[in-house]
Amino acid sequence: MTNEQLLAEIREANLTYLMLAQTLIRQDKAEAVFRLGMNEESAAILASLSAAQVMQLASRTTLLCSSRVDD
Repeated sequence: MTNEQLLAEIREANLTYLMLAQTLIRQDKAEAVFRLGMNEESAAILASLSAAQVMQLASRTTLLCSSRVDD
């Protein structure tokens, strides 16, 4: 896998995560905050982002999501 392919995969994963997070927050903010592990302020900001802003944020070179494993 080339560096360019890896960055494209990261962008796709980020976009998928952001779109899912926005949907969850808009449906039930309290549950989304709990499930996504973010605070109320971050959830409000994420829910208010435009499509262009989501695309710009998804284009970062690092993953925006992380895996949370609890007992």
